[in-house]
Amino acid sequence: MALAPEEIAAERRRLAGRVLELLARHGEEITLAVLAREEGVSRHRLEQIFADEDDVAEAVAEVWLAPHVRIMEEVMASNLPPNRKMYEFIVRRFRVSRQRVQADPATFALLCDLGTARYERIRSFIDLADHYLCELIAEAQAEGHLAGLEIDQALSLINQMVMPYTMPDMQVILGDRLHEDKLARIVDTIFAGLSGGESAARGVEGLALVTSQG
Repeated sequence: MALAPEEIAAERRRLAGRVLELLARHGEEITLAVLAREEGVSRHRLEQIFADEDDVAEAVAEVWLAPHVRIMEEVMASNLPPNRKMYEFIVRRFRVSRQRVQADPATFALLCDLGTARYERIRSFIDLADHYLCELIAEAQAEGHLAGLEIDQALSLINQMVMPYTMPDMQVILGDRLHEDKLARIVDTIFAGLSGGESAARGVEGLALVTSQG
């Protein structure tokens, strides 16, 4: 018997959580065949819920990233000033990822690898974060920060500056070298100096040797 849409949605969430449990246990990607065996159901039953393995990965990403989405929505709805809002927007998600790395580094790394392999299926979550960050940039510019930059320019620059705190893979690589106080200083620097003005760093056309005198 075909499942109703609300039943499919509920089963999709439940099974995505189940896949996360199995990933931690087996240490490898969970296929529809493995999930069917573990659940004691036919593959045909699962195919009423998931179109294929890519669809499973998307559902797992939705469950895994749900805390990040809630954080973004809560911070964006707050009345914090733009600099505080940007810091909270990043640091709260960083804390979630850090706790997960510390709790189970192997599973965290595996999920990062699976996300990279199916980037196009999870891209909507990255696009959502960029959408909110663009809104935050617009708020900052309304108060005189990030002057002379198009929103897309500011988005690209800021993403590159805070990447170690927002990309899960980097937290596996850098580990304890990432600190909340460092992030706060990065955000302070963004608001203190990031602009579309002339770059002093690019003003040098060539290098000259410094020779000692005397």
